[in-house]
Amino acid sequence: MPPAQKPPGAPPHGGDPFRAELERRKKDSVGQLLFRCARLFNEAALDRMRDEMGVAGIRASHTSLFPFIELEGTRLTDLAARLGVSKQAAGQLVEDLEKMGVLERAPDPADGRAKLVRFSARGRRGLLEGLAVLRRMEAELSARLASGDMEQLHGILLRLLDVLETPPAPGRPPRSSRRRPAGN
Repeated sequence: MPPAQKPPGAPPHGGDPFRAELERRKKDSVGQLLFRCARLFNEAALDRMRDEMGVAGIRASHTSLFPFIELEGTRLTDLAARLGVSKQAAGQLVEDLEKMGVLERAPDPADGRAKLVRFSARGRRGLLEGLAVLRRMEAELSARLASGDMEQLHGILLRLLDVLETPPAPGRPPRSSRRRPAGN
């Protein structure tokens, strides 16, 4: 049986006012758009890395660790805290990536009893190869957008990143409670 056709002029989402309002608000939210674009880009990048780099078992949960691992190494407890997960959950992801040859554990020079999680030589090469994959994807997206859009987006994201990574000046309220003046 063919799917039911909506009559011409029927409201989107089957007339569900909550769903319509939710979708409108999502489209109005820059943060929500950033989340959605990041998720879609990340999924596509993982597919490419599996295909082009032969990293068959890599998942988003694995790559979520990468920004939190310092090149010199990071203790597992610190990694878990940065991720907001249990030490066991972080340990499982690290173990997976060790089996793939991406990460390794090394003695912590500051504490002989502790171990540091760090990128292996293969993992370091993989980081650079992964960034090359991202650049190719960006070039493909740029070809689908208007001239200059990707460069403009890049500049805006660099400025936004700078604002988000810069702590507020002393005496100023934290970002979460700062309000913009009316009219801005």
